[in-house]
Amino acid sequence: MTINWQKTPLIPAIAQEHETDEILMLAYMNEEAYNLTLQTGYAHYFSRSKQRIWKKGESSNHTQEVKDILLDCDADTLILKIHQNGVACHTGTKSCFFTSVIEEKRVLEQEVDTTAMYGVVDSLYHTVLERKNDNNTKKSWTKKLLNDKELMLSKIREEADEVCVAINEESDEQVIYESADLLYHTIVGLGYRDISPDRVKQELARRFGMSGIEEKESRKK
Repeated sequence: MTINWQKTPLIPAIAQEHETDEILMLAYMNEEAYNLTLQTGYAHYFSRSKQRIWKKGESSNHTQEVKDILLDCDADTLILKIHQNGVACHTGTKSCFFTSVIEEKRVLEQEVDTTAMYGVVDSLYHTVLERKNDNNTKKSWTKKLLNDKELMLSKIREEADEVCVAINEESDEQVIYESADLLYHTIVGLGYRDISPDRVKQELARRFGMSGIEEKESRKK
């Protein structure tokens, strides 16, 4: 039995610890990610948020060594029997499944501080998504912004103007402070739209080596 990639170009892939059968995470694979996984022996996925192929552990080095791959009866879902190096979840928790719906609480504790691994921007973005999806969060500025689009947009405009003022006439420290405010509110805006900062990095990488004039001309094509 083989996967019909024309019918299902993106399929769920469940990562399961091969020694304990513990389910660690769910991600997605396209044909390229699947082939890379087979060729390298390490799990590769297609990130719907980043819109690109990613090797699990490319930033954290918490890789997944593939021991076996199981295909379901409909040939549209995979189980990867893996050895997890480090933790599976970007939050630093062993498994991505750490919240009990019935008990309404976290049932697994964070094992690793992943902020330094993923960088403060990615960590902040995932915190924004957590606030967005947590209906129990009340006293949170981030949640307030996500629930009030006009307030969020007005703050982005306000912070952008304050950066301009700081650059023009204030100290370096104030420029840094105001820039941090602008970056934070922009990341909230990205979270509102479910756009990973990684896609912004990809766009900057695409522009690298291209003059500003060339880049603007390329948008017209």
